[in-house]
Amino acid sequence: MNPHEALTEIATLLERERSSRYKSKAFRAAADAIVGLSDEQLRDAPSLRRRKGIGDSTFAVIQEALGGGVPSYLADLRERAGVQPASALRGSLRGDLHSHSDWSDGLTSIDLMVAAARALGHEYLALTDHSPRLRVANGLSPERLRDQLEVVAGMSGDGFTLLSGIEVDILDDGALDQEPDLLDQLDIVVASAHSKLRMERGPMTRRLVAAASNPHVDVLGHVTGRLVEGSRGTRPPSTFDARPVFEACAAHGVAVEINSRPERQDPPDDLMTMALEIGCLFSIDSDAHAPGQLSLIDHGAARAEKIGVPPDRIVTTWPLERLREWTGRER
Repeated sequence: MNPHEALTEIATLLERERSSRYKSKAFRAAADAIVGLSDEQLRDAPSLRRRKGIGDSTFAVIQEALGGGVPSYLADLRERAGVQPASALRGSLRGDLHSHSDWSDGLTSIDLMVAAARALGHEYLALTDHSPRLRVANGLSPERLRDQLEVVAGMSGDGFTLLSGIEVDILDDGALDQEPDLLDQLDIVVASAHSKLRMERGPMTRRLVAAASNPHVDVLGHVTGRLVEGSRGTRPPSTFDARPVFEACAAHGVAVEINSRPERQDPPDDLMTMALEIGCLFSIDSDAHAPGQLSLIDHGAARAEKIGVPPDRIVTTWPLERLREWTGRER
């Protein structure tokens, strides 16, 4: 097996299962360390072992790959991944409107996220790093976001488009945590609440309705904020009246996000059913913070298919031209 491919696949699978970020970064660093090395250099074990970025585990993987087999660590990860058969709906998805890079709290550079999206066959990916108030996630100031826009502009081509975007924090009163003129320049705006998730029902309802009614918003992200599993522990859903929130989404053409992260599974099935009955659009998104997590849309597609969400109501099944017509709608 090609050692570089083995190291990269291990990193990808570690990201998909949301393992320690240090593990996946170590395998990506090792993959970078051997780029361009000849077969002779790879087989020079003493020299390879001294190379920066190569540790005990990554060295072992390289040696097993050079031996002609699938490294045992990779085989174990493949078995653990238990990649499920793709749903019919998964095959209809053309892109993803919620992803992060190391400009905020993602693990890797933008170009690695783009490469992974291309490898999955995406037609488009929206880069939606966090907004300024979310300091714990290294949220982007207006200046940094403007700088990022220049980078994003050069990342499209050959049938793939990287859309500019943001996951903008919904402030306590429902306002958005970024300059309105700057939001106007973005292709995609995902609005999510990340703080004060235990607000009283009335204020939280008004907060989410205000965000869904804001003319800058395209997608309402992980609406309940719940966590149902994972290393961060669990967190109950926020308390709010869902009907007026989803009615605001339907009235303003805002898509309700089906967040594909297994620890979120947001919105819950009953709220997804309510949004469907009210007439909302949906966006199946990965909320990926690493390249390997872009494939998590498998989970979101399976949930949407189980509930019976029609593909045409899911904006991420739409071709780019139709998606742009939607984002350019009358506000």
